[in-house]
This record gives sequence, structure tokens and C-alpha cells, in this order.
Amino acid sequence: MAGQKDLDPSSSPRALLGAELRHAREKAGLSQDELGQRLFVSGSFIGQLEAGTRRMLPEYARMLDLELGTGDFFTRNCGAAAKSKYPEHFAEAAEAEASATEIRQYSTMLIPGLLQTPEYARAVFRAYQPTATDDVIEELVTARIERTQLLDDPTAPLLWAIVDEAALRRVSGGPAVMAAALHHVADLMRRNRVIVQVLPFDAGAHPAMQGSIKLMDFEDAPPLVYFEGVGTGRLEDDPSTVRHHRLTYELLAACALSPEKSLALIEAMAQDYEHVEQHP
Repeated sequence: MAGQKDLDPSSSPRALLGAELRHAREKAGLSQDELGQRLFVSGSFIGQLEAGTRRMLPEYARMLDLELGTGDFFTRNCGAAAKSKYPEHFAEAAEAEASATEIRQYSTMLIPGLLQTPEYARAVFRAYQPTATDDVIEELVTARIERTQLLDDPTAPLLWAIVDEAALRRVSGGPAVMAAALHHVADLMRRNRVIVQVLPFDAGAHPAMQGSIKLMDFEDAPPLVYFEGVGTGRLEDDPSTVRHHRLTYELLAACALSPEKSLALIEAMAQDYEHVEQHP
């Protein structure tokens, strides 16, 4: 292992690094739980590193090299696997999202990223960074819209979004941008590509009033839950935490409008925005 060449960054370095980790762990005769104990992390975290759904940070790479006798292999190569076009706080979640089989997301104040149009995303990023150059904003928009290519596959992943009514009422980019954004969501729903429910204002208090939630399931790795705040975010793989927030999501779904009523509301709101644009 120590004599191997660096991984090729052009050929899915995270997946390759995960495969090398699995090989080195098995060669050392360790289970995922046993290796996790030595690194003070869970066995499921080791499994996620091996599956490529979690990024290998430098501190873990150094510990892996030490525990597995791999010289400086993981230390040298974790940099290539950690490179990302996404903001630092969201990079790991976005890359995990790309390999998820099921994604369930509750969004409080904006249309979920996977459902956004370029114009809506541009308005959101400009609000986040009012003094950024146009080039910086366009790089962010491009990365976000590239994420939506996940929905080009007619079978995977399953995307089920619960969107707070506040996100649909908040006029981001102007009425024309909102009309197009809502028509886009409605089109995805009518093509049976996504499941969307609107959580209406009259649902009252609910179990996720403190923030958004994203749950991700994988074919060959334990599930994750992602929490995001202003300029920050974190992934959790603790089974009890994931179970708790899965229940929270199920309660939200019970409070939300049905997909059919949600579609009707979204299309009606899109028409309202069009009317405002035509008759300011």
C-alpha cells in the first residue's frame, strides 16, 4: 500500500480512496466497528468513507495511515478526494446527495436546491453574497444547477420534498422569477419525477420549526441526516439521531397538504405571480 501511486483525481477519487480503505482495513483484519473505535468514530462512519458518501478529512487520513500501516498514502491522497466546487459547509452533503437512492427534505425559507431554476438560484446567491462578483455568483449557480441533473434519471433517486408555504410566498428575484420557479416545480411533479408537499401556514406549530432537514438513504451505506444554517452545515450518521429526524419528517408529511392539493396550490401561486408581473 505504501508504495502505491497517488490516486488519479479525474477518476472519482473519493470512490477510489474508499475502495483502498476497505482493502487496507480487511488486510489488517479489522471490522468497520473495530477500526472506528481506534479513530473514535462509529463503524458506520468507516462504512461511509469506504462507500464514498463521506469525505476523508486530513485528521482521519493521518490516523488511518497510522492504524493501518499505509505509510502516508491516505494523507497524500485525501486532498484530491476532498476537492469540491461547493461551499465548504455544504460540500460533503452535496456529494453524498449524488449517490443517495432516496432524499427527503424539509425546506423552511426557500425552494430546495434540486428544484431550483437558474434565475431563482441566482437571486438566492446574490442575496447571500451581495458584494460578490458576477463570476463568483455564476460559479455558484452553475454548481447548483448541475446538481439538478440527478433528476434526469427517471428512476433514481426518490426525491420527496416538503416545502413551507413561506418559501413559496417569499418573492426571490421578482414575480417573473417566482412564476417560472413554481411552474418548474409543478412540471417536475406532473412528470412524476418528484413528490412535493406544501406545509401551509394554517398547519400551525410543527416539529421542525427550528430549521430545515435533509435525510439521505444509500444502497450500500448507512443513512445520513443533514442540518444547515447560515454559512454552516453538518452531517450526522448516529442511528438514533437519524431515526428521530425521520419521525420528525413523517410528522411534517402528516401536517402538510397532499401532493395533489400541493400541486394545485403551487400552480395557482405561479399564476398569481404571472398576474402581478403583467399588471404591476
